[in-house]
Amino acid sequence: MASTTPEKYAYSVWALPPDDVAPRLNKLMEGLRSEFTGLYFDPHITVVGAISLTPEDALNKFKTAAQAVKAYEAKVTRVATGTCVFLLVDPTPQVMEASASCCGHFGYNRSTPYMPHLSILYADLSEEDKKKAQEKASILDESITSLRFLVTRLALYKTDPEDKTLKSWEKIAECTLQPN
Repeated sequence: MASTTPEKYAYSVWALPPDDVAPRLNKLMEGLRSEFTGLYFDPHITVVGAISLTPEDALNKFKTAAQAVKAYEAKVTRVATGTCVFLLVDPTPQVMEASASCCGHFGYNRSTPYMPHLSILYADLSEEDKKKAQEKASILDESITSLRFLVTRLALYKTDPEDKTLKSWEKIAECTLQPN
């Protein structure tokens, strides 16, 4: 009898903005997408980057990781650009610890230091257009750089890094964090 190895997929852990903040972020993201032809995705702060796991293993690790993290505050410091346009999140000890704890549970090793951020535009843009999008974000939501919110939910997403349309990205599970 041949043993079958369960198929592995790429999973990520995201910190979700609360329900009263998500519409504001979605409106900002929609405004940028309409002008710069970006891709649709749910607003989130990546806590654990894409890691290859079986569905069962991913779910078990996610539940254990989420139980170890308490709710924490995320504070936007500025609109920035890199591979995308994003809101830089203040790397407070709580923010850094939430990610480090989850990465530990997943056995995820970062290739670069953790830079907490909330992407607001994924698009294939020139540096000049990224700058324009960065400026546009501040026009669309003038007080976005003073946004603070409590992260009370983590979600496990299946995020195929090969899917450049992001259409296959799918929420698998969500956990509510214990109050701090």
